[in-house]
Order: sequence, then C-alpha cells, then structure tokens
Amino acid sequence: MEGQGSYKQFCPIAMAAEVVCTRWTALVLRELISGSTRFNDLRRGVPRMSPALLSKRLKELTHAGVVEPSPVGEGGVVEYRLTPAGKDLWPVVESLGIWGQRWVDAQVSLKNLDPTLLMWDMKRGLDPKPLPPRRITIEFIYAGLPPSKQRYWLVIENGAVDMCLVDPGFDIDLYVATDLRTMTAIWMGHATVAGEIDAGRLTLTGGGALARSMQRWLGLSPFAKVKPRVAA
Repeated sequence: MEGQGSYKQFCPIAMAAEVVCTRWTALVLRELISGSTRFNDLRRGVPRMSPALLSKRLKELTHAGVVEPSPVGEGGVVEYRLTPAGKDLWPVVESLGIWGQRWVDAQVSLKNLDPTLLMWDMKRGLDPKPLPPRRITIEFIYAGLPPSKQRYWLVIENGAVDMCLVDPGFDIDLYVATDLRTMTAIWMGHATVAGEIDAGRLTLTGGGALARSMQRWLGLSPFAKVKPRVAA
C-alpha cells in the first residue's frame, strides 16, 4: 500500500502496519475472521463505522491481497472472503484480543458499551447444543437504554442462531432482564450468570432448565477465558 499513509520503510513491521493498522481495519479483520462475509453483516460488527469508510477499508484490503470480493447470485450481492494472506492474520488479531483482555482494565473496557455489537457477538458465540431440539426464542431487555434499543431477540432453530432487532412474533421461552454493563461483563468473562443473579442485577423469567443452563449455552467471548493481569 503506497501513498500518503506509507511509512516509506522496508522493515516488514512497517509494511504490515500500512495494511492492518489504519483506523477500524483490525476490527474489520476481526469480523471477517469471525465469519462475516456480506457488507451488512460486517456493518453489524462495526456499527459505529460509516458505510463509506467500511467500503474504503474493504477496497484497501482487496488491493493489499487480504480480501477477495466475489458476486453471489443475482442482485449484485457481494461476499468478501479472506485470501490465504488474510487468513494468516488470524494469530495477529487473536493476539491483540488476548493482550487487551489481559492488560486493559475491565472497568475501562466496560465503559465502551454497545448493545448491537454485544448482541451480534452473542449471536455468533451462542452454543445451541445444550438447548432443546426445537425453536427457542430468548428476549433480552436492557434497562436504562432508549426505548428503541432496550429489546433484542435471539432465535435458535435447527442449530442456527438469528438476532432480531424487532419482535419476531414467536412465543418467548426465556426473558433476560438486566442492564447493558452487566450483560457485557458476563459475556466478557468478568462476571458470571449466577453471581449477577445473586447480586440482583440479572433476572431470568421462564425457561426453567433453559434459565439454569444459561452459563453453558451463552458461549461467552472467545477471550473470556483469558485471565486479566491488571487489578479490577
């Protein structure tokens, strides 16, 4: 990648940084590595990134040989897939996440709350295996948010998980009422379902065995098992 952003150095670190260290690029790579291939799905993972900037970063990654776009079916739908060079960046992105979980104070990270990103991450990480072999609908209710951002739904059917921003119209199997910070802390491994229930910050209504097994099927962030090394 050449131009105004070039470091003009032959060092491999400098050359790699020109590709992966521009603003938002590491997060776009995180989404691609996590399996998102279509533009709208990528946007769900980086909801605060403008569509124009996302399009620009995808073009830059394509030019760098990291991403390969290809049309799918009719209607002009394009899927973005990692090339072998892009897949080779997984250990780099994973190492950034491990470092952040280990060394960034959880109290600082938990100030950066985003319900859409949290629900999208939970949708990808949820483990359907402990759930009954039928359609399951779980409604999350976040107190303290604007009405338009208080309610989200996860629908699990035939091993697939879908996230809904509007009521899907199915019977609710489990209501999860909490605040965004508490649910984020659970997802990131800084707290547990049982601990937050005992503290009165999490209420599960209905579900029976579904409620009791929440810690298992929730899945948690891929970095939740990394133990922080800074004081909370």
